[in-house]
Amino acid sequence: MLNAVRYSVATNLDLDEKLIEAARQLGGHKTKRDAVTRALEEYVRWLRQQAILNEFGKMEYDAKYDYKKQRRVA
Repeated sequence: MLNAVRYSVATNLDLDEKLIEAARQLGGHKTKRDAVTRALEEYVRWLRQQAILNEFGKMEYDAKYDYKKQRRVA
């Protein structure tokens, strides 16, 4: 779970029942709500990973930097 605090929000969504039921069964979830919550958590995690991956190649770094030497100084 992304965070320990859980807020309840009443929503009315037109979702594919077969898709939700398949996710519920395959994921071993007891309720549709659990399946949807898990799917949203995974989606948010994936989006955050994509944002990090998009930063590769955009940052400059010093190839000569010696992190081990920095540890000895501290």
